[in-house]
Amino acid sequence: MPFLFSSVVFAVDEGFPGRSEFPDVLVYEKSQLFDDFRDVVLVDTRSTYEYETLRIKGAVNIPVSNNDFGEKLKQLRASTSKPIVFYCNGRTCYKSYRAGREANNLNIDDTYAYDAGIFEWAKTYPNHAILLGKSPINPEDIIPATKYTSHLLDPDKFGEKAYQMRTTSLVIDIRDRYQRAGTGLFPSKERWASLDNQKQLQQYINLAKKQNKTLFIYDEVGKQVRWFQYALEKANIKNYYFMKKGARHYYDGLMRTQLSMSFYQQ
Repeated sequence: MPFLFSSVVFAVDEGFPGRSEFPDVLVYEKSQLFDDFRDVVLVDTRSTYEYETLRIKGAVNIPVSNNDFGEKLKQLRASTSKPIVFYCNGRTCYKSYRAGREANNLNIDDTYAYDAGIFEWAKTYPNHAILLGKSPINPEDIIPATKYTSHLLDPDKFGEKAYQMRTTSLVIDIRDRYQRAGTGLFPSKERWASLDNQKQLQQYINLAKKQNKTLFIYDEVGKQVRWFQYALEKANIKNYYFMKKGARHYYDGLMRTQLSMSFYQQ
């Protein structure tokens, strides 16, 4: 059965920081969810791209960031009386909690968050996960965090290296149009395709392979690029870099520089 955490548990349950911020959201433990697997409806609250890369078998995709999340959730509840369990990437990803709170606000009952996330689930229950369209999965095919971090560059180094390589580099902004707000960080250098535009992104991958270019890829906060890494590895792309913490980190750095310059000019 699902478990509602009290304030007593928050003090010792440091592995799930979101539970103290969303005390109104009931949660499912991993083993509990496995036991009840056939008796619940699983909702993947992440982007479609993340869902299609790695997901729990049988889950439906309703991105919590979409404007129609509430309406689709109402439709789902109307179609089933089973408990609805939301999940996202893991313990520091709050999308499952946000979905749970939205369900509460809409008075949709019997909803929960499985907050250990897809990575823990896939590694523990590979027969109940789908990776790049295949199941059961081999947990070793899940790209480790160390391989992801080995391709990270700080924003300054990212831009410097991309420009130094001139015609042998290709910069790609994979933010959605709302995050991008009409302009990129490297207007004379980059191309743009949102993460869900798989056809366009595949064309850029093919171009990089054909012309032997090094890819420099960034998103909003440095999390979406981790999912794009699967497409790069599948295409056997070896030379690529991601901007650490994404465009937001880049802009934060600019702001700190401007404030520092203003301080010394006073």
